Amino acid sequence: MKSRTSVILFLVLTIGVVVLINILANRFFVRLDLTQDNRYTLSKATKELLRNLEEPVTVTAYFTRKLDPSFDNIRKEFEDLLTEYHSISKGMMVYEIKDPLKDEKTEQEAQQAGVMELQVQVREDDQFKAQKAYLGAIIKMGEQSEVIPAIGQTQGMEYSLSTAIKKLSVKEKPVIGIMQGHGEPPLQNLQQAIYALQVLNEVEPVTLTDSTDELSKYKAIAIIAPTDSFPQSHLDQLSRYLAGGHGIFVAINRVGADQSSQWGIPVTTGLETWLSQKGVDIGNTYIVDVQCPVVTLQQQQGQYVSIKPVQFYYFPFISKFADHPVSSGLEQIILQFASPVTYTGDSSIAFTPLAMTSEQSGTKASYSLYEVDKEWTENDFPMSDITVAAALEGKFNGNANARMVVVGDGDFPVGGGQGQVNPDNINLAVNSIDWLSDNTGLIELRTKGATMRPLDEMEEGKRKFLKYLNFSLPLLLVIFYGIFRMQRNQVRRTKRMEVGHV
Repeated sequence: MKSRTSVILFLVLTIGVVVLINILANRFFVRLDLTQDNRYTLSKATKELLRNLEEPVTVTAYFTRKLDPSFDNIRKEFEDLLTEYHSISKGMMVYEIKDPLKDEKTEQEAQQAGVMELQVQVREDDQFKAQKAYLGAIIKMGEQSEVIPAIGQTQGMEYSLSTAIKKLSVKEKPVIGIMQGHGEPPLQNLQQAIYALQVLNEVEPVTLTDSTDELSKYKAIAIIAPTDSFPQSHLDQLSRYLAGGHGIFVAINRVGADQSSQWGIPVTTGLETWLSQKGVDIGNTYIVDVQCPVVTLQQQQGQYVSIKPVQFYYFPFISKFADHPVSSGLEQIILQFASPVTYTGDSSIAFTPLAMTSEQSGTKASYSLYEVDKEWTENDFPMSDITVAAALEGKFNGNANARMVVVGDGDFPVGGGQGQVNPDNINLAVNSIDWLSDNTGLIELRTKGATMRPLDEMEEGKRKFLKYLNFSLPLLLVIFYGIFRMQRNQVRRTKRMEVGHV
């Protein structure tokens, strides 16, 4: 009788504990994140955004179920994210999950809302078949709505969801001015950067005049690859704008390349002198780096043309970045005839190098021949960690704290006829301008979780250790558990024998 009562009491307590855990889990969402870059931990910016919501937000996720495991993982990760958002917002953000393929009405609802119909491969009866699927979401606040048409990977989920909520909750977007009138590239050549900027900002071209200041309406301005001279009156306007506590992004060329003669040509616009007065020196040189692309060189040999692959050291691959909101999470940017960025001012301005060259790099004089088929030696790369982009913050001859980001290459975010720009080039430009105009911290989410660590880039010893550890650890756990069980049973048998003997 006593044993039966104990069993019933144990079952009641177990059920009570399970119910209590479910209640607490529903109110307080917690998950353990052991990743190095905390990719499964919500950022401080997202938490502040959710805690300060003034109006309720509704998220309707349209996810097809019973798909390939990779797509199912995306759905589960997004559901976990929604649960965590709901918990942190204290109910101000609510959500529901719908399967558009459940009925025709729900599918039409998803399509009308802007969720994309995708074609995915599913395995059925030992064969792969194409099936339509939906993996998107609609975010609503009052009468306004934003759509995430498709979620193709877990990377960037938090950025997409948080920026959509931010876009709906902000009353007035900051206005970003893209400088024109000094030989800068037209806006259509900056469409990738402008499209990314428009998530949180309004973007407008700005042309200065000599008579009046026209920069006060802009939260930040961007000066990209000017080729013509800046009148002194325009430089004075930039100084007043900076002294007033605003932000300026400068991507400047100090060296141009004449492809017909293969000579580097100095570029002078007056902007480099203005930067020097602020303590920023853009070297009248261009950088060479062993981390660079390989190009093909055609050589005439009699009646035949041979193709020879050579490294083009004048286009450095930059993969060394500072832990800063502008550069955190970047993998690699590609520069063209970039110049060093150094600081010559005093300690009143905080100077932070954002991007640096490799351990084997060097510089060449601006007016010099850039030889494609030159025989290079180690002596050509005597330098390391040359700064090519930097952030500055402080009081620039004014009473207000201001910011600048300077990159020693004006062409790195420019597209146009050159095709798609390297994604991290765009991320560097957009992160810089967002940092200058918005201090919420959401820009860090754009590259969160983007860091890749391929096994083939690991050291041989470390790669072998991880390989054998993954293979042997499960076996060792089984063996240790077997030894533990054997010893425990032996102790039990010994105790029984002692009791029987007595």
